[in-house]
Amino acid sequence: MDGSGPLLHSFESLFVHYGYGVIAVVVMLESMGLPLPAETLIISSALYCAATHRLDISWVAVAAIVGAIMGDNFGYLIGRTFGHRLLERHGGKVGLNDSRLMLGRYLFRRHGGKVVFFGRFIAVLRVFVALLAGANRMPWHTFLFFNALGGIGWAGGYAVGAYYLGHKVLSLSGPVGITLGIVAAVVLGGSFLFLKKNEVRLTAEATRAAEREQQGESAP
Repeated sequence: MDGSGPLLHSFESLFVHYGYGVIAVVVMLESMGLPLPAETLIISSALYCAATHRLDISWVAVAAIVGAIMGDNFGYLIGRTFGHRLLERHGGKVGLNDSRLMLGRYLFRRHGGKVVFFGRFIAVLRVFVALLAGANRMPWHTFLFFNALGGIGWAGGYAVGAYYLGHKVLSLSGPVGITLGIVAAVVLGGSFLFLKKNEVRLTAEATRAAEREQQGESAP
């Protein structure tokens, strides 16, 4: 028996007890601002589908999309209702520190809907983008449109992509399979470093922009 046995058993137990709803709930809670491994769950569920065919990948994708859109809308309402005061007071508990709040203001002023859409694909923004959209008073209809597009692209794309990639990997063996795994790991690692580097750059730009605005407001 290989090492995948306990993992498969854990997934079977999870879905037997909670069904596809567990995917929707975890994705929804992450989208509301809680630091949960929603992306990992989507990909793992899709790979489980590819390996066992005991789940329907269509319903995995639907559950993830619904959870993403619902969670973002709840997060938007929280941010819209309580504003920056709540985020400044409690945001640090979930990793939303002062520099990231400043980065959020800066990005929403300059890019609006694009932040909502592409923020879905950037781990550091995905958890906070709905809260920041609400706190920055982004119009709800604009938020809903870009949020739905991002949710479909991110949740649906990751689920279906991981499912078909899993099929390809499972059909390969020997050096080809090992090489593909190494390439995937390098790409993921490079993507993480790229995003972290750009977070630092954007935060620095936001800081300079905020300082210029503050100087302009304080000038006679």
